[in-house]
Amino acid sequence: MNLNLLDRNNNLSILIAGIISVIIGLGVARFAFTSLLPPMLEGFLTVTFAGLLAAVNFAGYLSGSIFSMFIKDINQKVLLFRMGIVLCILTTFILGVTENETIWFISRIIAGFGAAMAFVVGSAIVMTKLNFENKTKAMGIHFSGIGFSILTTDLVSRAVLSSGNDWKSSWLVLSAFAILASIYAMYILCFDKKVKTQVVKHKFDFSLFTPFVILIIIAYFTEGVGFVVQATFLPDIINTLEGLEGYGNLTWTLVGLAGIPSCIIWMNLASRKGSVNIIIIALFVQMIGILIPTFTTNIYMNLLSGVLYGGTFVGLVGLFMNLSGKLAGSNPVILMGAVTTSYGLGQVIAPLYSVYFIEKYGSYDYSLYLTAFIVFLGIILLFFAKTIMTDEQKRL
Repeated sequence: MNLNLLDRNNNLSILIAGIISVIIGLGVARFAFTSLLPPMLEGFLTVTFAGLLAAVNFAGYLSGSIFSMFIKDINQKVLLFRMGIVLCILTTFILGVTENETIWFISRIIAGFGAAMAFVVGSAIVMTKLNFENKTKAMGIHFSGIGFSILTTDLVSRAVLSSGNDWKSSWLVLSAFAILASIYAMYILCFDKKVKTQVVKHKFDFSLFTPFVILIIIAYFTEGVGFVVQATFLPDIINTLEGLEGYGNLTWTLVGLAGIPSCIIWMNLASRKGSVNIIIIALFVQMIGILIPTFTTNIYMNLLSGVLYGGTFVGLVGLFMNLSGKLAGSNPVILMGAVTTSYGLGQVIAPLYSVYFIEKYGSYDYSLYLTAFIVFLGIILLFFAKTIMTDEQKRL
């Protein structure tokens, strides 16, 4: 195996650069916000404003994801990927130098768009460059970068805070870290020469949207909701439980650790037991994790809630996207665009109702109840989808 990590066409280099780009795009530009939420709530943010910032960040990410689906030329993708990395770094730096709420609002929208360019477009470049017969397993390794993105940015943030610095310093260190890491990612994830790409134009095919496919799209909306409440508030949810003050960040660290192998494990199970069956199990496990903080203050149970969350949400993204790609056949862009939009809408809506319940009841419990109920509806939809599956769909 070629171990020259400066070789742009070496599979190991490509996977490392891909994981680094996920750490910058999703970790620095998104998940670090969750990690730093407790200290920011102490001195600057309100829970309401934090929820609004999360909603606009996901709206920016949604717009970027949809936009990226229609960029066919791989050379343009490289330019957009680099632009996304730069936006992620700049918008992170801004959070460390100002407390102007308008600037934060705009910066989180742009950070969401940049994250989509870094993650969605970056993943497309990784997939194009990898030289494997079966790229599914390799992409499972690439998506483990989501878990690494949570773990890495959390450890960096905690190191800065534990050395006596404030959350502003954490943002500045994270942006410096991202600058250094981006050099390797941008060097490897490009091409030695301009790639000639044959753009295949597909007409919008309404026949793709069978009742089964529509149920899958709606179920992915419920997972968008299931993902986002804990992705935004989990450390603060744990810190507000009696006797668990200060354990929020440890729980978040466990989310990252559990997320690293989750995509590989769930995708492996899906290839043997069928995607829909495994998605139902993963959603059920996630629902239990969402509910744990509402009925116990036991430290071990609540640490487990972080493990169950991290161990499911990364895998569910891989499972739904992989299933959508297979259902679409030779026309993946439209269907992947539809499921991404559905998931994104769930991500934008959930922080908003969470803020409403927290303001009304002074507790996260009601937002967690509603979130778990919506995930449960997704499970019911998928059980119904199983009754109308074709034999071919059962094998996916």
